[in-house]
Amino acid sequence: MSVSPDASYGAVARLALLQKTDQFRPPNHGPAGGTAALALATYGVNHIVITKYRWTANTPRAHITNQRTMEVFRDLGIESDMALQSTPHQFMGDTVFCTSLTGDEFGRVRTWLTRPDREGDHLAYSPCANCDIPQTYLEPVILGKAAERGSRIFFNTEYLGLQQDDTGVTVSVRDRLSGREYTIRAKYVIGADGAKSQIASDIELPFSGEMDIAGNMNIVFDADLTHLVAHRPSVLYLILQSGHNGGPVGLGVIRMVRRWNEWLAIWGYDVNNPPAHVSDEEATKIVHRLLGDPSIDVKIKSTSLWRNNKCHATQFTSGRVFCAGDAVHRHPPTNGLGSNTSVQDSYNLAWKLALVLQGRAGPGLLQTFDEERVPVGKQIVHRAYKSTEEYGPIVVALGVVGTDDPEVIKTRIASRYDDTDEGFERREAVRKALEAKDYEFNTHGVEMGQRYASRAVVPDGTPEPGYTKDPELYYHPTTWPGARLPHVWLVETASGSRKKISTLDLPGKGLMFALLTGIAGAATWVPAAKAVSAVLCVEVKPAVIGPGREYLDVYDDWARAREVEESGCVLVRPDGYVGWRSAKKVDGAAKLLESVMRQILDRA
Repeated sequence: MSVSPDASYGAVARLALLQKTDQFRPPNHGPAGGTAALALATYGVNHIVITKYRWTANTPRAHITNQRTMEVFRDLGIESDMALQSTPHQFMGDTVFCTSLTGDEFGRVRTWLTRPDREGDHLAYSPCANCDIPQTYLEPVILGKAAERGSRIFFNTEYLGLQQDDTGVTVSVRDRLSGREYTIRAKYVIGADGAKSQIASDIELPFSGEMDIAGNMNIVFDADLTHLVAHRPSVLYLILQSGHNGGPVGLGVIRMVRRWNEWLAIWGYDVNNPPAHVSDEEATKIVHRLLGDPSIDVKIKSTSLWRNNKCHATQFTSGRVFCAGDAVHRHPPTNGLGSNTSVQDSYNLAWKLALVLQGRAGPGLLQTFDEERVPVGKQIVHRAYKSTEEYGPIVVALGVVGTDDPEVIKTRIASRYDDTDEGFERREAVRKALEAKDYEFNTHGVEMGQRYASRAVVPDGTPEPGYTKDPELYYHPTTWPGARLPHVWLVETASGSRKKISTLDLPGKGLMFALLTGIAGAATWVPAAKAVSAVLCVEVKPAVIGPGREYLDVYDDWARAREVEESGCVLVRPDGYVGWRSAKKVDGAAKLLESVMRQILDRA
């Protein structure tokens, strides 16, 4: 018999969010589903969240939180909550490459935009700082705020299957405490159930790539390592050693969870053999070897196994079911892109779902989720996997290929000290190999620079701007339609506070579009924005930037960044992406703006 959890619940805009069912990795409640819940609750959309687990993540897997994700959290009103849970930017970047934490250090890489020449990019292009928030701290904040704002969250509730029809989706679930099975009827479903996604399988999403390429173990432990790391503060310490049982040379990781006494160690295992149980005793041996000091007091908290993948869906949507996060892009943790892309997937989808469910946009808007996010999923999978391959040249440079003998490895690494031709060549090779790791740790363009091409973006007839620097390493700000709105600081005068705000603070804050113009365009575009808001029942907030107006361009940064005349305008979507722009004022502005908004909203 079908049972409704609440007969009065969400008859018009019900939505089921389906959470992590990953069978191999440790149980957790993912950032994709949590962000979708938070955004939908913020937008006033009734929904249910289900998860088979009793609470959120129990291991600190994801952790790097980039600037674009912090911008999402800023718009959703939880930036300060996240900052309280984070290790800040300045403690993230002195990434060490060594033979053990007490052993030979053969190089450091300044990471996460902490290098002096990249620090300027970090400050210039976003109002938010990147930071490190382990998943165990991130998820309770997201889900707690979602619950405060109205999310209905069902823990211990297992997804069994779904059936779609023309008007909605019927989801079969099981209460894991009572064993009772029942169904939930929803308008739409979001599957955010991880890298072994049953939902993606059930709706037969097509995938490209490989799964289960390499095996790794996570060991979470407590140890006071202040004396080993406080002078070189970082999130990651990369450790080159031979296998712990005489195996080939491998790269292990000591990762900071909480400075400087909670840590996560990573070491590989042979994926071709059955995964073995890692006892606390074996885990302690592995940790001590990576640390290089068996006398350090170590308390093992948990162990788990996981596998590297190189796989992405070529379609995220089937009918009324959307998949997001690891369900559709599966890759190594290199570059720190996983949870960030998951958060951004859901942020992209949620405002579109909200407007469609509220009757203010047509269903075609939902098709743009695939158009915009599938290319991003492919990009980050290939970038993350390529970063794992870029560790090979480091091993080659150190001369430790072709031997498993720890003494030979030690001697060859130490040959860098020698005043010989071989020593010089070794030093040069190591330096160049470490420079290439810029593409793992400082890819600002990958993090911030995606440009969307979809029906929710209206071209302005100009060609796409080219890249003057490496597009992976460097973010290129532009107001070209489909790009993220450039951040510049303005001074707000309307409230009387004259506080600084970012251009990125103008749209969003719910489901609000923003129309940015100057004094010369105010008489044209302000009435147009108000007229279109009234006709379409979607807020288009006019923002006039200039002396004596509500927003002051005190540094003239907007004048340099806007790429349109002062009389022109830039239309920004609720997610902070440029939907359209006009180079200058035009006759019939209201009619033109209405036509643009109708195209974006599928309101033809």
